[in-house]
Amino acid sequence: ETLQRIVSTLVNKNDEIHNFIDMLNHTISNVQVNSSNAISELDEEFDGLYSVLHEMKGSMANTIQQEEARKIQALQDQLSQCSRALENSEELLELAVQSLDIKNPVELLEVENIDWIVTVASAFRLSLKPKVSDSMTHMMVDFALEKRMLQAVKFLPVPKAPEIDVAACLVADNCITISWRMPEEDSRIDHFVLEYRKTNFDGLPRLKGEQRWELVDYIKATQYTLSGLKFDTKYMNLRVQACNKAVAGEYSDPVTLETKAFLFSLDSTSSHLNLKVEDTYVEWDPTGGKGQEKIKGKENKNSNTASPKRSTNSPRALARGGRDRFAGESYTVLGDTAVESGQHYWEVRAQKDCKSYSVGVTYRNPGKFDQLGKTNSSWCIHINNWLQTTFSAKHNNKAKTLDIPVPDRIGVYCDFDGGQLSFYNASSKALLHTFRAKFTQPLLPGFMIWCGGLTVSTGLQVPSAVKTLQKSENGLGGSTSSLNNVA
Repeated sequence: ETLQRIVSTLVNKNDEIHNFIDMLNHTISNVQVNSSNAISELDEEFDGLYSVLHEMKGSMANTIQQEEARKIQALQDQLSQCSRALENSEELLELAVQSLDIKNPVELLEVENIDWIVTVASAFRLSLKPKVSDSMTHMMVDFALEKRMLQAVKFLPVPKAPEIDVAACLVADNCITISWRMPEEDSRIDHFVLEYRKTNFDGLPRLKGEQRWELVDYIKATQYTLSGLKFDTKYMNLRVQACNKAVAGEYSDPVTLETKAFLFSLDSTSSHLNLKVEDTYVEWDPTGGKGQEKIKGKENKNSNTASPKRSTNSPRALARGGRDRFAGESYTVLGDTAVESGQHYWEVRAQKDCKSYSVGVTYRNPGKFDQLGKTNSSWCIHINNWLQTTFSAKHNNKAKTLDIPVPDRIGVYCDFDGGQLSFYNASSKALLHTFRAKFTQPLLPGFMIWCGGLTVSTGLQVPSAVKTLQKSENGLGGSTSSLNNVA
């Protein structure tokens, strides 16, 4: 026995080492891929910088050319004015010289005001100073500061891995609230990324046989709530990483939180032939039983040997075990997982056209023609929408009318150890009815339906509101003593 324990421990250790080797190989591969990605991102950043510099150079060169054109245009305009003034002056000078040579007073009168004409010559109004300077020093740049800044460019510091505060994490109402903190203040953190995946293994995540990580990006706070989850595994792995504008840091050490809930499927091997059963859905099929009975009758007439499909050694037959398929008007299907201890919760939604259905629990191996609530080993609430709606609680062939509206969804709470079975309005969590009994055998969820379909929601935790109501109800005592039963 000692050797067997040692061998078992060694086998487990070997499995852990194999998983760790796989993780190391996976990490090496990730390092290579991430390094290539980092180089590509570096090239993109520098290409972007080059592009900005090239664009700036073109823009500044264009500004210099525009300044050059402006100055040349101004100087050319001034040059044209000077040329015109000079030409005018030369004409006036020639006229003035000719006037000085006139000796005849009569002719001199003809060129009267020549002095005034010469005085207002445009040459006297010209500024003989260039309007613009030939200097272009105002278009020079000094990149000394920028060069120092570029020389100081380094890799952006990678954010440190966050630390998940396990004590502040909460698993309740099929929601997971996870809280974390940074090991030190970092003002450059832009957002966080949360990854989670479901698992049936406690402890560190494994590579083999694990589901892929689900991602929630751009979380600004240091807390996040995952809601509307179906707890169809025992645990959930969670990890967080911090990201700044350019780079993501390492993931935090993953934590594994228990996501305990009652999970079951509808057992088609325990159902009436007139029921069409899937994992979480059952529908009444009025033709199903007749069609199968005809086929079964033909097989019996045409063959003296049992069909392989109907063999008692088939997995379907073995799965049925001692359960008889329901018959007659017992349009029943059971869950495939029994309640043997603890507190559990599930919900049921009926189609609007459903004429009659029951929701409850029963001991294993009910009779072939037994109906929920009509035996001392089954408890249920029954809704009948035929002609007029009736709502009642049934047990041991006794019924108690419930004078309350029928909810769209019904929540079932079973406290096996406390001997309590309660039904709730799943939306408002208002209590519909409570049975009290000392359960002596495992209980199976049971469902009866006639005309229509039922959808069952499993993998649910006991809601916090139900727990609170249970405390209040237990303090007040039960009000349904006419149907309470001690088995």
